[in-house]
Amino acid sequence: MATVTGESVGIDLGTTYSCVGVWQNDRVEIIANDQGNRTTPSYVSFNDTERLIGDAAKAQASMNATNTVFDAKRLIGRKFADSGVQSDMKHWPFKVRPGPGGSPLIEVNYKGETKQFKAEEISSMVLGKMKEIAEAYLGKEVKNAVVTVPAYFNDSQRQATKDAGSIAGLNVQRIINEPTAAAIAYGLDKKGSEKNVLIFDLGGGTFDVSLLTIDDGVFEVKATAGDTHLGGEDFDNRLVDYFLQDFKRRHRKDMTQNERALRRLRTACERAKRTLSNATQAHIEIDSLFEGIDFNSTITRARFEDLCMDYFKKCMDPV
Repeated sequence: MATVTGESVGIDLGTTYSCVGVWQNDRVEIIANDQGNRTTPSYVSFNDTERLIGDAAKAQASMNATNTVFDAKRLIGRKFADSGVQSDMKHWPFKVRPGPGGSPLIEVNYKGETKQFKAEEISSMVLGKMKEIAEAYLGKEVKNAVVTVPAYFNDSQRQATKDAGSIAGLNVQRIINEPTAAAIAYGLDKKGSEKNVLIFDLGGGTFDVSLLTIDDGVFEVKATAGDTHLGGEDFDNRLVDYFLQDFKRRHRKDMTQNERALRRLRTACERAKRTLSNATQAHIEIDSLFEGIDFNSTITRARFEDLCMDYFKKCMDPV
């Protein structure tokens, strides 16, 4: 194995958000981006003049919905014909086309031209952004990285993630499972005697349950289960569908083909979902959502739980 020179960073490449950390002063320092946030949206946006990545891309998603790409992790290492890909495409404002060998290609307009990108190319742009964030903080070039993936990712998805790192100019030293990374982050490897630990990791787009035995800093994975296609985004989709029906019932109008309205509704749904974590109801208020109509609605936590109950049960099945 080649010797590693220079600084190494750890990157959590998430479906919805990503973050980067470095080992400093005997601890991991999670590095803030130029907006002061420790997590960066896994979004890439293309327009007539430039390519935006992270917060800037997500901020203008509603104005440029068809050219703002997210959820690349749900495409990476998969085939266009995959049932999960076909299901997701109904919720994405950007176009996905079948490419060579049945792989999906993301189609956008960039600088006045139609361009097609593989999922790993989009992921490489996000990884490149995380590399930049680390370099700005450290004041030197970063070449080496450890990247996390869901424990349930198959070989094709792992290799595609590694390829994304290479495209971003990173030497990916290792791909490690997210539950193992979580156990290390919580210092569970430092707690003395042998023990069994259950890690329940429900992210934006993927879900993992891992049972680990930790003894004297050594991790042994006893069992792993999960769903590479279940996460917070699916809860958002249920809320979006619920409010679309609510809007249609009240105003006799169907806005499912209006990408800007859908993007604004999705942003409001994501906010409402977070509100329901500590409140029993959430209010949605969007000015001039569709054809000049203001939209106001409320959802209770009980109704939200009812809408997503099949997903919640799905989360408990592997446990």
